[in-house]
Amino acid sequence: QGQLVESGGGLVKAGGSLRLSCADSGDTFTSRTMGWFRQAPGKEREFVAGISYTGRAIKYAESMKGRCTISRDNGRNMVWLEMNDLKPTDTAIYICGAYRERYYYDDSVVQPFSYSRWGQGTQVTVSS
Repeated sequence: QGQLVESGGGLVKAGGSLRLSCADSGDTFTSRTMGWFRQAPGKEREFVAGISYTGRAIKYAESMKGRCTISRDNGRNMVWLEMNDLKPTDTAIYICGAYRERYYYDDSVVQPFSYSRWGQGTQVTVSS
């Protein structure tokens, strides 16, 4: 099925920006809706952004609207999450996931159970 590998996290000051990357080594990337989630210590995994397998449908969490952009390149098996105006409350491990079903996108893009593969995550820490 391939692995998902995230990169691009780090320590930034409030108001700063980061661009996270997720590379899929599998051969079904072009048919999978992809999502970014985050998980802070002691908290549940939280939806951040999702993008359909075609790239034409995108959804953002309310908390991130206007502050992040999700994009993908099906020729490179890559998905990105660009985040701006970061806040200390954005501190978490950011994880990308691949949808369980192929050639499918629906409102369940916000639910972790819709995804069957996850990366290890990349740490984002925002200082005040």
